[in-house]
Amino acid sequence: MLRLALPRGRLFAETVELLLSRGVLNEKLEEGRKLFIKTGSLEVMLVKPSDVPVYVEGGVADLGVCGMDVLLERKPSVYRLLDLGLGYCKVVVAGRPESLTRYPNLSHLKVATKYPRLAREFFTKRGVKAEVYYLSGSVELAPLVGLAEFILDLVQTGRTLKENGLVIVEEVAESTAWLIANKDSFRTKNAAVLELVRKLKGDGP
Repeated sequence: MLRLALPRGRLFAETVELLLSRGVLNEKLEEGRKLFIKTGSLEVMLVKPSDVPVYVEGGVADLGVCGMDVLLERKPSVYRLLDLGLGYCKVVVAGRPESLTRYPNLSHLKVATKYPRLAREFFTKRGVKAEVYYLSGSVELAPLVGLAEFILDLVQTGRTLKENGLVIVEEVAESTAWLIANKDSFRTKNAAVLELVRKLKGDGP
């Protein structure tokens, strides 16, 4: 039996629909209070998106579905098996419209983000000294109240940025949902893991 960690929130419904359509799940799962579900040959854990790689790397889950944004931030020691193509988003730097002309010439800036490691790495590569403020939510507020001039955040439609008077100044990375595997599980449960990957790819009967 394989144990699969699924992210709650924005990726959940799309992921469940894909798993159902490819015969990985045989019943529709609901995002409710129940966090551990046995269904067919799978044990499914419902966890926060940022916690998926923690459970997989720690061996509590054999497999997990995780956004690339989380993988870039966490850098877990796991195998990336398959890009599921779900939940397409971009990680971007954004700020007020007047910051567009200043941004390319800055050698130092303040940035608010849910992705502190990714932000530091990105700006270090650009030769920019970044003062990073970690926020767990409502990142768009930071430029409005003067905590930071810029944010580095995940954007799907750009609606929240627009509603708060912010514009994208640079794209950092693209993000879709990936199937990841625990390294030991990939070795010890290889046949079952590869069969699940085959189903998700839609290869054969």
